[in-house]
Amino acid sequence: MSQGIQRIGLTGGIGSGKSTVAQALAGCGAAVVDADAIARQLTLAGGAAIGELARQFGEQAITAEGAMDRDRMRQLVFTDPAAKLRLEAIIHPLVSQESSCQFSAAVAAGWTCVVFDVPLLVESGRWRQQLDRVLVIDCTVATQVARVMARNGWSRETVQTILAGQASRTQRLAAADLCICNEGLTLEELARLVRQLAVGLGL
Repeated sequence: MSQGIQRIGLTGGIGSGKSTVAQALAGCGAAVVDADAIARQLTLAGGAAIGELARQFGEQAITAEGAMDRDRMRQLVFTDPAAKLRLEAIIHPLVSQESSCQFSAAVAAGWTCVVFDVPLLVESGRWRQQLDRVLVIDCTVATQVARVMARNGWSRETVQTILAGQASRTQRLAAADLCICNEGLTLEELARLVRQLAVGLGL
């Protein structure tokens, strides 16, 4: 653990409410390093990953605007495990590098708690040793499916395919040092639980 700095890993399956909790923790005084946001920046037009993506997957992986074609790549990695590994080999090291830069900037700015919002924290296997504690946002699979279908307009089959590629609920809970069960809560109730947790973290 860095001197005086708490490093909290935040994770949860798609539709768990993890992003909502990240925003609430930021509101309580934590710096948030958002791995998904970093990955999106890397794959926008001019992003650091675009050149290698084009080399590995061809120009068809890039939109006319110069960004990664997210829909095309999503379909590809669903059907081709080798392609998923190739994509991760491009994106993950760049995300780690930028996460480290953002952490160093937060420390330099005087933040005492840095939350790493990492959707695939459990799956990656490389994050745990960099963190002091892992916070898991938990809910049932049925709730995840219903939320994502409502939010994204995706079919049940699409959501279930994504879930199949993520760690199971049991695996995430086994990795948790802290847990918030976001099942049947209103946004206000969830925010109250986050505030209580923040007090325990010294925020």
